[in-house]
Amino acid sequence: MTEYVDTGRLRVACRTLPGPADAVPMVLLHGGGGDGSSWDELAPRFARRRRVYVPDLRGMGATERAAPYGPLVFRDDLLALLDRLALDRVVLVGHSLGGLVALLTTLAAPDRVAALVLEETPPPVPLGIPVPTGLPDTAPFYDREVRPSVLATLNAPDPKWWTELAALPVPTLVVAGGPDSFLPQDAMAEMAERIPGGELTTIPVGHVVHPNAPNAFADAVETFLAGR
Repeated sequence: MTEYVDTGRLRVACRTLPGPADAVPMVLLHGGGGDGSSWDELAPRFARRRRVYVPDLRGMGATERAAPYGPLVFRDDLLALLDRLALDRVVLVGHSLGGLVALLTTLAAPDRVAALVLEETPPPVPLGIPVPTGLPDTAPFYDREVRPSVLATLNAPDPKWWTELAALPVPTLVVAGGPDSFLPQDAMAEMAERIPGGELTTIPVGHVVHPNAPNAFADAVETFLAGR
């Protein structure tokens, strides 16, 4: 069921899938330019074991368009959403931009996160991605102002984010997409190594892992969580 949640910052579209109440709930975060529908196939599977929440990030999907944008803004949006939903502790699973939002949320509030899954998440090192001056409409639900703001952060991340990984106290699974991904796989592996409870798994289907290999991705996540 999708509802609109007024967090005090903006109205967030968030779908809830009921699941066993005795497990830590899960939040699934989509990538840039997409929306929560990217999790349509996997969200019901994860909901067999726990309640699942699938929000649309600011400026994407059915969530309010409200500049400014950027990973730190999305982080604060997520924390406000967790507060409004009275979710004290969650499992965060994020793809690409959603993974960066999940990582920044965990760095800011590690006590709120029981486990972290980073699917093809840009490592917090300068990536040198060209910032386009003109953007095609990738989808009618995508505010075109989002992408330049996000890429500016990816190209010049705060150096302390990389340093803080070494003290991250949350079990973390890094899911890499292998050689067909545009992200630096060596930096992703190093990111997993820097996190004390970090693990790396590679599913070689490129940047978009969970839609391209849903069973392999779900198996990796569930195996990881079962060990926690």
